[in-house]
Amino acid sequence: MPEYKQFPLADTAEGLTEAEILGWKVQPGDEVKVNQIVVEVETAKAAVELPIPWAGVVTELLVEPGQTVEVGTPILTVDVDPAGTGGAPTADAGAPAANGAVPNGAGGEAAASSAAESDEMKPLVGYGSKATSTKRRPRKASAGSAGSNGATSGGAPAQPQGVAPEPAQPAQPVPDVPAQRGGYVPLAKPPVRKLAKDLGVDLRSLAGSGDGGVITREDVRRAVEEPPQPATAAPVEAGTRERRVPIKGVRKATAQAMVESAFTAPHVTEFLTVDVTPMMQLRQKLKSHPEFAGVKLTPLAFAAKAVCLAAKRTPEVNSLWDGEAGEIVFKDYVHLGIAAATPRGLVVPKIRDADAMSLPELARSIEELTATAREGKTTPADMLNGTFTITNVGVFGVDTGTPIINPGESAILAVGAIRDMPWVVDGELAVRKVMQLSLSFDHRVIDGQQGSEFLADVGALLSDPAMAITF
Repeated sequence: MPEYKQFPLADTAEGLTEAEILGWKVQPGDEVKVNQIVVEVETAKAAVELPIPWAGVVTELLVEPGQTVEVGTPILTVDVDPAGTGGAPTADAGAPAANGAVPNGAGGEAAASSAAESDEMKPLVGYGSKATSTKRRPRKASAGSAGSNGATSGGAPAQPQGVAPEPAQPAQPVPDVPAQRGGYVPLAKPPVRKLAKDLGVDLRSLAGSGDGGVITREDVRRAVEEPPQPATAAPVEAGTRERRVPIKGVRKATAQAMVESAFTAPHVTEFLTVDVTPMMQLRQKLKSHPEFAGVKLTPLAFAAKAVCLAAKRTPEVNSLWDGEAGEIVFKDYVHLGIAAATPRGLVVPKIRDADAMSLPELARSIEELTATAREGKTTPADMLNGTFTITNVGVFGVDTGTPIINPGESAILAVGAIRDMPWVVDGELAVRKVMQLSLSFDHRVIDGQQGSEFLADVGALLSDPAMAITF
């Protein structure tokens, strides 16, 4: 006898409340194993692949790609006992023995094995100790009892308890909508979906009266009595040159974080223009060094190293204002965030303990980090608990800007484009490689003197990398 379980959308990172379904890795009828990846979702922090904690056969995809659902909402139904070995006798298994035992102990052994397997299963990330129970429902041995899927053993739909029988209707069966097809997918629980299918009601034509627009049994019955009028789309002006895109996922999270930061921390931004010709010469020289073989050594790597060195002399830039505790928290490590533009929006993955890395290690980490971010594979854990951020606007040919501090940090450095510009060297005019830097900092934590000293140190290290031996 089949046993169905619903797979809920998990909380993949602390504080997340919703996620968008990006794509399914399985389809109805597919067999799945424990911890197999079944769906890719986009949260407010990143795209994440979710594993399923049970083995079985997929029976229904409850949400289509592109739909945003709240954490805890069922998104997939799995038959965890497709072979019908849950302990109840099947049609050809014969009657149970007089003592109630299943012949040969097959059903009991299967149930015990399944229970033991379930007890040993570890909770997956985001499920915690409140994972869906793996205990089997008690079943009656009667041939007329209802199965867990709401149908009798004879195959006729089971009437919901406490509900008066519906008047006979000329049912028009609604074909199942393929899960991969685009368009609106109504929110409704499996029993309601079954009732609608039995009564020939298209759920897509209904407006749910439940919380969050969920379609209820009453909505389905009301549709049978009074068929709804087809919804008409809002008139669109011919030749319109506008389009609307829902605010969700990474874009929504970025907007909320930036607004919170801009109106919480008093921002101050300072600017510095530096001659980085010596840095560019050293970069060219290091490319032939064996230690840098296969390393993509960029100006951003030099800036990252300069920030880590300068932060030791001005620890305020690597601290945090804790208003609730009335404290300033100084960090003795640098978890360096690198702002990366991706097709889904701006993300800021972190390089853990960047201050303990050498220049080639930083260069490799930056390359791996940005490549992963552009592929949308950055995990939520990789974007938490940063202490300082660098945004490289120079890669877009921009000279500088006034960056907004990331929440939970006190400063952010913008690195501009490197340009050939006239510069005075030893009293003479020359063409040099010039870069602009801008530092935004939280004036509650960092005074103007401290911010200026830090920015000057970063500039000195980029204009003359030999200064690093003095830090």
